[in-house]
Amino acid sequence: MKRLHVHVVVHDLEQNIRFYSALFAAQPAVRKDDYAKWMLDDPRVNFAISTRGKKAGLDHLGIQAGDESELEEIGSRLAQADVSVLPQKGASCCYAKSDKYWTLDPQGIAWESFHTLDRMPVYGEDTRTRQAAPKEACCAPRQTA
Repeated sequence: MKRLHVHVVVHDLEQNIRFYSALFAAQPAVRKDDYAKWMLDDPRVNFAISTRGKKAGLDHLGIQAGDESELEEIGSRLAQADVSVLPQKGASCCYAKSDKYWTLDPQGIAWESFHTLDRMPVYGEDTRTRQAAPKEACCAPRQTA
């Protein structure tokens, strides 16, 4: 079963954990020094916040697939949508290892479709030191021209 994914970059993690815990009536399922994630069933969403972005606000949206076949179905639909799709297999990001497809919607909002393979004890690639395009989401692969 698929789940909506939202990732927001925040300035003050603790203040935002208090706010979103109150809003969702739940504590984060994952909590790190720079990251927190709620896996909610009502509404069915994977909601993450981190201090790792260049600017506070919406970092990216996504669809978390329940298995590899759901992910490949999403990837196939995106390929037919006349948009650039960047596959990212075995990506290490957000304390997880995942297979992903990245794209931008017509407004330039990054969308991540992914299937999580495993947890990781570290965030992954340090995106703050990367030479990334401004519209790139936290763990999106570099855009190549």
